[in-house]
Amino acid sequence: MESNVQIQSVGLFLLFAVVFFGGYSLRWFFAGKKLREAEEKAKILVDAAKKDVESRKNQVELQGKDLLIKLRQDFERETKERRDEIVGAEKRITQKEENLDKRVDLLERKEKDINARIVSLRESEEKTQKRGEELTKLIEEEKKRLQTISSMSEEDAKKLLLSRLDDELLQEKATRIRKNEEETREICDKKSRQIITTAIQKCASEHTSNSTVTVVVLPSDEMKGRIIGREGRNIRALEAAAGVDIIIDDTPEAVTISGFDMYRREIAKLALENLIADGRIHPGRIEEVVEKAKKDMEAQIKEEGEKLAFDLGVHAMHPELIKLVGKLKFRTSYGQNGLQHTKEVAMLMGAMAAQLGLDTKLAIRAGLLHDIGKVVAQEVEEGTHAVVGGTLARKYGEREEVANAVEAHHEEVETATIYGVLLCAADAISAARPGARAETLETYVKRLENLERISYSFKGVNKAFALQAGREIRIVVDPEKINDDEAVVLSRDIRKKIEEEMEYPGQIKVIVLRETRAVEYAK
Repeated sequence: MESNVQIQSVGLFLLFAVVFFGGYSLRWFFAGKKLREAEEKAKILVDAAKKDVESRKNQVELQGKDLLIKLRQDFERETKERRDEIVGAEKRITQKEENLDKRVDLLERKEKDINARIVSLRESEEKTQKRGEELTKLIEEEKKRLQTISSMSEEDAKKLLLSRLDDELLQEKATRIRKNEEETREICDKKSRQIITTAIQKCASEHTSNSTVTVVVLPSDEMKGRIIGREGRNIRALEAAAGVDIIIDDTPEAVTISGFDMYRREIAKLALENLIADGRIHPGRIEEVVEKAKKDMEAQIKEEGEKLAFDLGVHAMHPELIKLVGKLKFRTSYGQNGLQHTKEVAMLMGAMAAQLGLDTKLAIRAGLLHDIGKVVAQEVEEGTHAVVGGTLARKYGEREEVANAVEAHHEEVETATIYGVLLCAADAISAARPGARAETLETYVKRLENLERISYSFKGVNKAFALQAGREIRIVVDPEKINDDEAVVLSRDIRKKIEEEMEYPGQIKVIVLRETRAVEYAK
């Protein structure tokens, strides 16, 4: 019994021990597990803390860099502001110095003016003193004279007073006469200008109109629209090809061709009449008709030259000289027709040569050729029309007597024979007869010729036409040599040269035209 109790006690003790050790083991197991979990959490927290520290460190570094950049920008801005303030202060100081210099200069000038005035005042004072002294002397002289007169007889005193009065009256009379003469001269000059101006207007107005315009009669007013063309292309093409100004106004059944060159106007007239008769009016056709009109004009001027040479009995003359003589029909010299003037000079040369027993045919030949240089004077850079004419006469086989007379008829070359002297006289007689010449028209024409001459002096210019009574110069350039930008510069250069070399009323419009054409033929 007692052994059973012991066995049970031992069994309980063992059971208790097993339970105790088992519980302790379980507790140790769970405690280890919690410890490992705690270590993992601690490790996680440490890693998170490290990341947080790194993040905050980066943020702090970025904030530090931003702050440094901002501080640098603020420093640069303040530096720039300070620099601008310093520059502004320097400018203000410089301006003040300049103002002070100007004031100093002004004060110096004022001081000089004051000194000059003081000097002039002193001089005036000295002059006043001298005049006072002179007046004092005169008063004393007058007193002496009065004393002398008082001792004179009545007749002697009268004679003395009358002689002095005569001298004073003579001086006053001369002053009045001189004044009246000046007033009379001024009135006469003004009146004479009015009379001459009125006479010029009455005599030259109709002649100038006939010498600068040509009227073409139209079959009907409907033809005006066809001449103008769509958007004015036909009339522009005709003006550009012929070098004239076409005026279409309210005049019924008429078109006016305006231009200073009679030769161009005649070409334009022939071309326009042919276009009207043909009925086909367009830019291409216009150019063809104008070229044909130029050829017809060449034949016409040759015919005119041959007719005049035949009338004067001149034979065996070179054809080129005949053409130059015929072309004088379409030129004027101070309003006088060139061909008519040439005929008069040749006839005068023949008459004078016959009276002197000289060679009349040679004299007439010199008179016939004396103005041919005017036809080509614009194409030759150097030499007057007389010198150019003499050169042409030699070139085409004329005798030396004729060539010398032609080049010497304005006394620019020494006369080698008597024919040169006779030609000078004949030219002067033809030009000097009443109503032969109008100087105003020649001045006007020469201004237009100078406009074209100046235009042709520039490179790349193909054609130049003076229009609108010299108020416009129209220039056609070679598109291969002159581009658009160079055309603008060319117009400016021509304008400057015109302003430097010419005198003219009002203003002159310079137009530079640059046209590029592409032409193909369909076969």
